[in-house]
Amino acid sequence: MRRGTAYLLLAAFAVLAVALHVGGFTNAVTTENLLSRREMLKDVASSHPLLAPLVFGLVYIAVAAFALPVAAILSMLGGFLFGTWGGAALVLISATVGATIVFLLARSALGRPLRRKAGPLHARIAANMNDNAFGYLMFMRLVPLFPFVLVNLVAALFDVKLRQFVVATLIGMAPATVVYANIGRQIGEISNPKDLVSPGVIAALTASGLLVLTPSIYRQWIAARSKPRPNGEG
Repeated sequence: MRRGTAYLLLAAFAVLAVALHVGGFTNAVTTENLLSRREMLKDVASSHPLLAPLVFGLVYIAVAAFALPVAAILSMLGGFLFGTWGGAALVLISATVGATIVFLLARSALGRPLRRKAGPLHARIAANMNDNAFGYLMFMRLVPLFPFVLVNLVAALFDVKLRQFVVATLIGMAPATVVYANIGRQIGEISNPKDLVSPGVIAALTASGLLVLTPSIYRQWIAARSKPRPNGEG
């Protein structure tokens, strides 16, 4: 992709992101609004089994690409409308597409200028990234402290391979996505406030709590793999 074209696309993305914020999209996508319209949304999804997932996916691609702060709510909505696994699959694919668009645009338009400005620091960090780019990306996707769009830009800055980026995004986002989709499916079935203590909801919320342990488990797994094996072990 030519740099001029990439700059134009990035500018268009920025304008659209601002328009969505100013236009009130993020204010409209709230838990209260979605719950108040859940029956209508469910009816629309049931009446349009092909169009509804397509529209949902396109909206989520835009949310991921523009880094709009409604991804978690839409992930739960996906679980409510399409079930835990169907919703999680839609969210994972859509989020990965949105992230990849930003990654490719940033790599084309911003990668070289940012690398020049970073100078020796970029070279030192890049050496570590090149040794285990997939592991770094996986960790950043698993840990909720790293903003989604920042990970896309970091990957572009250090020239991560496209295949590594896509696979790490899919796998790294999977645990949180399944948890959010499952919460959405469980909450979507609630008709009485007492149902909030049902086994399904408790299990979904417990899973979301355990999710914070995922980065620690992943670090331990990486550390175990990196330990030298005694002689004689395959």
